[in-house]
Amino acid sequence: MTTELRRLRNYIGGEFKDAADGRTTEVVNPVTGEAYATAPLSGQADVDAAMAAAAAAFPGWRDTTPAERQKALLKIADAFEARADELVAAESENTGKPLGLTASEELPPMVDQIRFFAGAARLLEGRSAGEYMEGLTSIVRREPVGVCAQVAPWNYPMMMAVWKFAPAIAAGNTVVLKPSDTTPASTVLMAEIIDSVLPKGVFNVVCGDRETGKAMVEHSTPAMASITGSVRAGMQVAESASKDVKRVHLELGGKAPVVVFEDADLAKAVEDIAVAGYFNAGQDCTAATRVLVHESIHDEFVAALAKAASDTKTGQPDDEDVLYGPLNNPNQLKQVAGFIERLPAHAKVEAGGHQVGEKGYFYAPTVVSGLKQDDEIIQNEVFGPVITVQSFTDESQALEYANGVEFALASSVWTKNHGRAMRMSKNLDFGCVWINTHIPLVAEMPHGGFKKSGYGKDLSAYGFEDYTRIKHVMTSLDG
Repeated sequence: MTTELRRLRNYIGGEFKDAADGRTTEVVNPVTGEAYATAPLSGQADVDAAMAAAAAAFPGWRDTTPAERQKALLKIADAFEARADELVAAESENTGKPLGLTASEELPPMVDQIRFFAGAARLLEGRSAGEYMEGLTSIVRREPVGVCAQVAPWNYPMMMAVWKFAPAIAAGNTVVLKPSDTTPASTVLMAEIIDSVLPKGVFNVVCGDRETGKAMVEHSTPAMASITGSVRAGMQVAESASKDVKRVHLELGGKAPVVVFEDADLAKAVEDIAVAGYFNAGQDCTAATRVLVHESIHDEFVAALAKAASDTKTGQPDDEDVLYGPLNNPNQLKQVAGFIERLPAHAKVEAGGHQVGEKGYFYAPTVVSGLKQDDEIIQNEVFGPVITVQSFTDESQALEYANGVEFALASSVWTKNHGRAMRMSKNLDFGCVWINTHIPLVAEMPHGGFKKSGYGKDLSAYGFEDYTRIKHVMTSLDG
C-alpha cells in the first residue's frame, strides 16, 4: 500500500499555486528517511509571477502608516501563537526536531521577535530637521527599499523565515521568500496563516531548489537579496546581486570559539557548552563546537565533557528526554561523518563519532580532543553534533587560536576575571561575544558576523534599519 504524499504549494499574490510547469520535488522526514510531501520545484515563470505580485503590492504597503503595519504584525504574532501546535508539528516533520523543545525554545522567541518588529515599525524615522546651510533646511527620510528576495535555511526554517520577513514587512517592504528545498512545510503553513492578515502580494512563498534561489537573486525586480546559508551560497548571491547592484544581506557560516580559562566554573561550563554544542544537532552557526581550554584544566574538562556527551540523547521527536533529533538530510550526515573519518592520527575521539540507528539521519554526540589549529575540523564548519577541544597556554595563545579561522559570527569566554573577560571581548573578532554563557539571543540585540560569516544584522533596530534606505531632502526657506 502506497501512502499518498501531502501536496505543498507556492503562495503567490494571495493564492496557493503549483509550479507553472508542474514540476515537484519530494520532501523527506529526516527521522525516517522517507518522503511525506511534495513541493513545487519552481522555475523562472513562478519567480516572475511572485516578483510581479510583490512589486504590485509594494506601493500600497509602502504607503501604509507604521501603526497599520504594527497592527498587522501583531495579528500575525497572535495567529502564530494560536496555531502553535500546528507550526511545531510542521517544523518537527520538516526537521525531526523534538516537539517539546521546539514548542518551548523556538515558537515563543519567534512570536516575540515578530512583536518586537511590530514595535520597531513605529520608529521608522530619520534625523531631525536642521539648517546646515543658510536659508536651507535638510530632512532625512528613512524609507523601505522595495521588493526583498529572501532565502531561508533548513536548520531553523520557521525562525529564520521570521528573521527575514518580519523586519522587511515592518519597514514597508514586500517579500518573496524561498524556504530550503528540504524544509518547506512550516513556511507554507506560515503563508496560510498570514493570508488572512496581509494584503495580497505583500508576502509570497516560492518553493524550490538552488536554481530557484538563483533566479530570485538575479531577477531585476528585487532591490535587496537576503540569505542565511553557507559561505559558498553567500558568495554566489553577492556575485549575482552585483550585476545590478542590489543590496545584499548575508548571514553565513560560523566556527564559534568557546574559551575556557582555568578559573571558570568548570561544572557550569561543561553543562552549558554541551547543551549549546549539541542543541539542534549542532546545526547552528553559533553552536559551541570549538572549545579552547587552558592546559591546567584540559584533561579534567575533556573527561567531564565526554561524560556529558554520553549522557546526551538523540532520538524520536516525541521522546521528552531527547536534546536533539537527526541531521537534516543524507548529505549533511555524510559531511559530518566525513570529518570524523578524516581525523588526523593525533586526534582522539573521546565520545560518539558514529551514526545512531539504521533509520533516519541520527548522529551521536561527539567529542574530539588532541587537535591542532590547522586541522580540517578546526578550520571548517562541521554543522553537526561534534565538539572539538584544543589546549592553550595563556591568554595570548587563546586569542590567537580563537581568531585563527575565516569565520567570525559568535564566540564565548568563560572566566571569573572581569578584566580578562573585557580584554577578550574587545579583542575577539566576532560579531557576538558571550561571557560565561553561550547561545542566548534576544530580539533587541543584533545578530551577525564579520569576515566570511557575512555582513548585515538580523534582529534588533540594526536589523530593522538594514531593510531601509536613507534619502536627503533639502528645501529652501525662501519659497
